[in-house]
Amino acid sequence: MDFLSANSLPWIKDAQQQLRAAFSTGRLPHSLLLLSVPGLGAEQLANWITALALCESRAKRPCDACASCRLLRSDSHPDSHVVRLQDDAQQIKVDQIRELIESLTTKSYRGGFKVGVVEGAECLNSNAANAFLKTLEEPTDDTVLILIARPNHRLPATIASRCLRLKLAPPSTEEALAWLEANSSGSKNWRAALTLAGGAPLLALKLEAQGIAAIDADMRQSIAALADSAVDVTLLAEQWGRSNPGIRVIWLENWITQRVCASMGTVPSHQTAEPVCLPGALLKPKIRALFELLDAAREVRRLASTGMNQQLALEALLVGGRVALGK
Repeated sequence: MDFLSANSLPWIKDAQQQLRAAFSTGRLPHSLLLLSVPGLGAEQLANWITALALCESRAKRPCDACASCRLLRSDSHPDSHVVRLQDDAQQIKVDQIRELIESLTTKSYRGGFKVGVVEGAECLNSNAANAFLKTLEEPTDDTVLILIARPNHRLPATIASRCLRLKLAPPSTEEALAWLEANSSGSKNWRAALTLAGGAPLLALKLEAQGIAAIDADMRQSIAALADSAVDVTLLAEQWGRSNPGIRVIWLENWITQRVCASMGTVPSHQTAEPVCLPGALLKPKIRALFELLDAAREVRRLASTGMNQQLALEALLVGGRVALGK
């Protein structure tokens, strides 16, 4: 577990300071819900909180030198437990949560805290959520539970309401660009990568190496053709499936989100020069269709690692796009 990497992410320093202060006064929350879009470092922050709680140093924690920190580094600390989606799974299953609960109900091996982290908590199935709720309602002593979920999560209110919420916000564009420049080699088009990543620097770092500029230009042409009903969705789905389908779906998510926000007047649009524009008179009727398209895009991306039929999924998404974007 690389818990010190969180220290290199300046946009989460306020969260670290807040949690360190809470720990120093004995008020570290029993249950914490980290709300974050991908690429902001929620997992790194959860690792850091785990180390903060388990570190055995009496000086600044985590120290990266004590026995607990060394155990965490080697992913062998007996009081640290992580639950996440298993390979090719669509949900976190009840057996995973029961195993976590069993681990947390035993006495701490090292006489301190026990920490349980649930990554992608919105993927808890109903039985797993119910089992987890019992742990939240009747917490054991010196236990810290950390859930990571997207801001638009669908966690049961009974779970979310029992957690202290901490929402991670993207850094400013200038701060993100400076960080990307400092943490990469060579000249990159970081602004385009950051736009595609929705302002999340870690995701931008991951995406930039995959030909952002060419994909961006191609996607703009695809959306324009789709809005004009000038393209065969089967052929377009095949094209997307052969060339970075995951990035294309993320691009579509970000594009729709910006269109919805711009149409509702919540944030200025950064895409006013795009070939596809929503006529002012049609903004309100199209909002529902755009939200439905956004949900469909997110579902395709969520299921991308499963055994879904990618061609059919993309075709269905594009058919919905033609309806939502049609003039």
